[in-house]
Amino acid sequence: MASPLAAQSNMPPAPYAYTQLDDPELEETARELMYTLRCLQCQSQSIADSDAPVAGDMRHQVRTRLAGGESPEEVRAYLISRYGDYISYEPEISATTWPLFVLPGLLVLIAIAVLVRRVGKARA
Repeated sequence: MASPLAAQSNMPPAPYAYTQLDDPELEETARELMYTLRCLQCQSQSIADSDAPVAGDMRHQVRTRLAGGESPEEVRAYLISRYGDYISYEPEISATTWPLFVLPGLLVLIAIAVLVRRVGKARA
């Protein structure tokens, strides 16, 4: 297992990992998108802020795909399909993520119901 990891770290960075696009408007679109995507290695940084090799590869993919005519939504969808929902700082409600949006509300409702019940018993 160590040899594939060592080989990956010795590879040169992708061409657009650290090089900006020539079109300033397209580069701004790419940077905005990069700030909404999480680095898989750092986990607390966006791919725009991270120096990890995987973040460089993702920056390259964002710039290359935008330069190729894809929309930011198409690039985001591609990266999510490749790396999973976790990379997005703006998750969408789907079959796998709906509990993350519903459960906190249910827990609050249950806590309120328990509190109302206890207060009602204390007054009686």
